[in-house]
Amino acid sequence: MPLRQGPRDRRRSWRLGRHALTALPLALIVVITVVDVLSPPTIHLGPLLIVAPAITASFAGARTTAAVALLALAGLTVIGITRDGLTTPNHETQLGAQIAVSVLIVALRVLRDRHERELAQVRSVSEAAQRVLLRPLPDRIGPLRLASVYLAAEAEAQVGGDLYAAARTPGGTRLLVGDVRGKGLSSLGDAALLLGAFRAAAHLHADLTDLAGYLDGSVRWGLARLGEQPCEERPGDGTGRGHRSGSDRASTEAAADDCEESFITAVILDIPDDGSVVRLIDCGHPPPLRLRADGVTALDARRPAPPLGLGELAPSGYEVDEFAFLPGDRLLIYTDGVIEARDARRRFYPLTERVTAWSADPPEALVQQVRHDLLAHAGGRLDDDAAIVAVERLG
Repeated sequence: MPLRQGPRDRRRSWRLGRHALTALPLALIVVITVVDVLSPPTIHLGPLLIVAPAITASFAGARTTAAVALLALAGLTVIGITRDGLTTPNHETQLGAQIAVSVLIVALRVLRDRHERELAQVRSVSEAAQRVLLRPLPDRIGPLRLASVYLAAEAEAQVGGDLYAAARTPGGTRLLVGDVRGKGLSSLGDAALLLGAFRAAAHLHADLTDLAGYLDGSVRWGLARLGEQPCEERPGDGTGRGHRSGSDRASTEAAADDCEESFITAVILDIPDDGSVVRLIDCGHPPPLRLRADGVTALDARRPAPPLGLGELAPSGYEVDEFAFLPGDRLLIYTDGVIEARDARRRFYPLTERVTAWSADPPEALVQQVRHDLLAHAGGRLDDDAAIVAVERLG
């Protein structure tokens, strides 16, 4: 079995590859200079030397690009001295053009280096936010084995509006998987609110309906406080103040609609340690899948509750559904970013059909199978955040 490269080995390989690439523009400078010197007076290859810094800028930093540009200018100077002299109009024009284009190439490389540094900082902040907000689920909690995968829709984000959490209670384990309306970084505040409420209250409410009511109240309280701010002043919409064009006004109106319709779909599960059942409340969320050797079953709630934040639409309260969950059974809990992912022909991802082939896999292998297959189906990029949690009862 081949050994997996560590980060240090990968950095060393990249440095060696970059040094090998640097040899290409240097070789071009030498070849173009020599061929131009040896060519007939009517042939001028000196202007081709600008190719060397242009190639270098594609893989090396500004300093290396500037150094190669200076070597290219030196090559052009050698050509001028050897052939017609440095003061001919033709050579002065070539030198001026070479200097101008080289300065432009180096300046663009400086801007790119600055952008890459800013991007690295964004990634670092995003990763830190993920570690604080969306804590990794433990591999083992009570009699359960867990695994999870998070896929953010925004290209440089590591976390967005989907969420999951697990908490131990005196008699079992409680799980929460949710999806904030919207996607990406603008939905982080609502996700943090719900996760904080769940972690604080999961072990305090013996009844699952009481926990659901508490979470709904927390979300409504948070959204009410957010509603005190004008929509255009809220973080994440980027509308700002002052004069707006027609497209900006449309964006502002869309943001206002988001403000008025914020909510969080969620599924709340309670898995007793000494039982063979799973109890759940579905708040407008896609139903979990139970995987067994004899097939895959969707755990559809008899009477799903409204999403969290819209609890006033369910005056009769929450209803707990109970399903068999035996040793060896697996649960797959997911957000709608999974089942709404489309392929090139605009077909939705057939999750239930696909996981049938992996129903015997342990949780870690199961979520990785779904992750790779989902990205392949969507062409490597999702339009919405997606979270996947797998749970196996060991005994």
